[in-house]
Amino acid sequence: MQGLFLLLGLVLLIGGGDVLVRGAVRIAERLRLSPMLIGLTVVGMGTSMPELAASVQASLAGSPGIALGNIVGSNIANALLILGAAALIAPIAVQSKALWRDGGVATLAAMALLAAGASVGLSRAAGFAFLCAMAGYIYFAYRQERAGAPHGAAYDRAIAMEEVDPALVPHDKPTASLAMALALFAVGLALIVAGGVVLVDAAIQIAQQLGISDAVIGLTIVAVGTSFPELVTSVIAAYRRQGDIALGNVLGSNIYNILFIGGITGVVAPTAVPASIMGFDLWVLLATSALVMVLALTGRRLGRIEGLTLVAAYCVYLGYTVSLA
Repeated sequence: MQGLFLLLGLVLLIGGGDVLVRGAVRIAERLRLSPMLIGLTVVGMGTSMPELAASVQASLAGSPGIALGNIVGSNIANALLILGAAALIAPIAVQSKALWRDGGVATLAAMALLAAGASVGLSRAAGFAFLCAMAGYIYFAYRQERAGAPHGAAYDRAIAMEEVDPALVPHDKPTASLAMALALFAVGLALIVAGGVVLVDAAIQIAQQLGISDAVIGLTIVAVGTSFPELVTSVIAAYRRQGDIALGNVLGSNIYNILFIGGITGVVAPTAVPASIMGFDLWVLLATSALVMVLALTGRRLGRIEGLTLVAAYCVYLGYTVSLA
């Protein structure tokens, strides 16, 4: 029964996130924001709302294992499972400048989360610092895009989402009334909040019934479930032979997960980083970040062999994590 509630929570989160982003894009059109800025901010952050709602709700409910497990587990799934699946469909060519810039930022974000966990935890100060770093990254990405530099991860993430759902593409002229846009935003927000409550409550109940830690549930079921939109968008991008967008979508998601979701979670509901995640999973995240960069720099592409290696590595990680339960 709790499994059905968990699935319901995921459906509400993902569906609510889609509705909220549609409303937010239409509101941004009314505010006459540039399409590029809408893509980097509204679309990028809006599509992270399922992970955000799950982590904030879990932290408020006193389940740091789900809150941090969702963030760390989603990033590991992105780097190994999702990027590997995309590379299996079609080899991914890599621009070295974009890789070092965005892959470097994602790796530094993981190092910052590890440093915070070892010192102050995901405190309000750490959360605020993460949000400042997120704002700085978006500003830098926006300046780079306007200057005609190679597309960055934040831009690729927005493009990937827009190609899957054309309704997310911003227009120069408003396409909906302000009342309709506000209504969509409000409905999406309500669905996300409800989904977060249902999902976290079900996850806690499942962990208690099975006698396992909430961190295991957060690192596996919740993390993979909330990463489902990234899986869909990356696979579709790879199928369309847009490997750079698939890679950018993954790197952008990993940056947003730590700096934006981790930042909001720390500010709204400060929490400690569980010892199990500190002692193992965060180090796995750093290792996977380094592995992706090393594989990509061997010939500047992720081929099917590299993709199979990444998927196999995720299966090993998942099996080990579940065995600890």
